[in-house]
Amino acid sequence: MTTTGPFIPLDAPFTADQRSWLSGFVAGMQTRLFSGGPAADAGTVGSAPALHVLYGSQTGNAEAVAEDAAAAARTQGFAPVVCALDDMDLDRFAGLGQVLIVTSTYGEGEMPDNAELFWEALSAESAPRLDGMNFAVLALGDTGYDGFCQAGKLIDMRLEQLGAQRIVPRVDCDVEFEELAATWIAETLPLVAAVEGIVGDGAPAPAAPARAKSQWTRKNPYPAVLTSNVLLSGEDSAKEIRHYEFALADSGLEYEAGDALNVVPVNDTELVHAILGRLGLDGATVPEGHDDTLEHLLTYNYEITAPSVDLLEEIEKHTGNEELTYVLRHGDKAALDEWLWGRDILDVLLLDPAPELSAEQFLALLRPLQHRAYSISSSPNACDGSVHLTVAAVRYGTDGRERRGVCSTFLADRVGEGKVGIFVSKNKAFRVPADDTAPMIMVGPGTGIAPFRGFLQERRARGATGKNWLFFGDQKRGCDYIYAQELAEFADSGVLTRLDLAFSRDQAEKIYVQTRMKEHGAELFAWLEEGGHFYICGDASRMAKDVDRALHEIVAEHGGMNDEQAAEYVTTLKREKRYVRDVY
Repeated sequence: MTTTGPFIPLDAPFTADQRSWLSGFVAGMQTRLFSGGPAADAGTVGSAPALHVLYGSQTGNAEAVAEDAAAAARTQGFAPVVCALDDMDLDRFAGLGQVLIVTSTYGEGEMPDNAELFWEALSAESAPRLDGMNFAVLALGDTGYDGFCQAGKLIDMRLEQLGAQRIVPRVDCDVEFEELAATWIAETLPLVAAVEGIVGDGAPAPAAPARAKSQWTRKNPYPAVLTSNVLLSGEDSAKEIRHYEFALADSGLEYEAGDALNVVPVNDTELVHAILGRLGLDGATVPEGHDDTLEHLLTYNYEITAPSVDLLEEIEKHTGNEELTYVLRHGDKAALDEWLWGRDILDVLLLDPAPELSAEQFLALLRPLQHRAYSISSSPNACDGSVHLTVAAVRYGTDGRERRGVCSTFLADRVGEGKVGIFVSKNKAFRVPADDTAPMIMVGPGTGIAPFRGFLQERRARGATGKNWLFFGDQKRGCDYIYAQELAEFADSGVLTRLDLAFSRDQAEKIYVQTRMKEHGAELFAWLEEGGHFYICGDASRMAKDVDRALHEIVAEHGGMNDEQAAEYVTTLKREKRYVRDVY
């Protein structure tokens, strides 16, 4: 049998590069089909070709983009299948034909929690070949962090190494990702559709059925009234932890226990004026290309605390500061982090005896002011019409100046009678157990208690009968035991089955939550064996790692397992969604 070469009509709605890719793809398909080799298995769902849209998401953004891609795919004749990367078994993954992957990056270049197991399997030497797969990757990230879009970059590279064919080049998105993501969806889907023989007539694809979205978003936050601002920590505490309540009124804003509330901050006017003075700029000036004054822009639109690398490089060129030169030119991340600790943009400007930057030049070196995400500390079933937060106000002094956290001190000091822009990020993976009889183990020191306050409210409102165990701690019981009265009430009512406290500075030997876990390891393991769910909330860099290490040790000791078996046990908890984290 002879075959003819692939023909892509000249009036097909593709660019030259896209037409070239399609021609090569179809030619390869013909070669495999007519030579008796395996063809790419696109799969079908009913009569429609399947398109698998997989996501790795820590805060819900990547999942939302995946849902948008699926909605658009339906309009082009696909039957999309959307799931988290960790929900995709690698053997099944190897048999897929058309795959779109949307993933965020967590922390400093790490995989999000619901993509860790997938990446572990994909990066292993035993990973199967993926010669029949066509893929495209959209990576979400933040250029303010090292490891920008690293998770997406790693997955994209590994798929290519295993023989999969890239449909379009990977696209890396910064925090302003919406438009770029929409363009990626619009440009990628027609290519996938053409592979499946669904080439259209050039007319625009019909609008995708709208994914249910809140009207309150990052670009349109709800202006909420702050109805409660209560100091929780005591006078002798090294911390300033506050409880906040926001009235939702008739906003229609909805959330669930475990979600995050995003707060849009306003910068400190004192710092704004100090920066303007240092640069010798008039705050009333309207910079070219902007509609607002420079003072307004620095107050509401730009980050004026953490300096961007662009700003550091610009100042370094004019100062000859040896330390700054070293950390920038030697790629020493640890040294750069150490140098930046405690320094803000004003400190950087002070390095230059006479900084000469126009308003336009200075703004070009700044990043947009971003919302801050906080774990919600309430359940809507217990706090109808309001949403609560538990936040530590960041304050410290260096070089004769008081430094203040952008959003934490905005909430604590500067809201007054004004309103606060808020919106919700869903965290579907971080929920109380669907089974109301399942045991729940929560580890949340400090402000990490926030979601677990909401979890306990939720369990009480649902009349759940499952046991609840909380590990909480901080430095000193006398001044850091926040929500003590509420926890006592939860315990007295039977909602909180067990409470273990760890106050590290109340005795000579420091005691942490992981210490208490290991002290009661036999019972903790028994709860897991009964189907218990294990949760962590709080600091990712130290606490969460220490707690994870303790969990492995407990499983090994009380489950009679070696290290490898204990690791597999914990991995199984993750696969079953019984070990989840909300860490930052």
